[in-house]
Amino acid sequence: VQLQASGGGLVQPGGSLSLSCQASVDTPSHYTSFVMGWFRQVPGKTREFVAACNWNAGSTAYTDSVKGRFTISRDNMKETVYLQMNNLKAEDTAIYYCAATSIAWYDNLWLSEKQYQFWGQGTLVTVSS
Repeated sequence: VQLQASGGGLVQPGGSLSLSCQASVDTPSHYTSFVMGWFRQVPGKTREFVAACNWNAGSTAYTDSVKGRFTISRDNMKETVYLQMNNLKAEDTAIYYCAATSIAWYDNLWLSEKQYQFWGQGTLVTVSS
């Protein structure tokens, strides 16, 4: 599985960005078996969980600091997961990574980056005036 993240950029505080993560999977139906997640990392700090969703995004989870502002979704036909980020703050500045894991959603282990087998290359989001 290969993941390609895109959509990062420079945005003013209060603005919005939409990140995308295109997957390349050997068998298209295989994509739905993955829990998809977004993480972020500020240079010099550990990578942190941002959001995750199950196979159809019917179940989602967010870190507290982004609840009500970020929305994770996915389009399985396009093998793409999205992260809509609204009301961005300076503290959202980071490199954002998408990731895929084959663990089951109900295991509740998707908070940990160690559970993800596949990672995208990261896309930089800078929130600044």
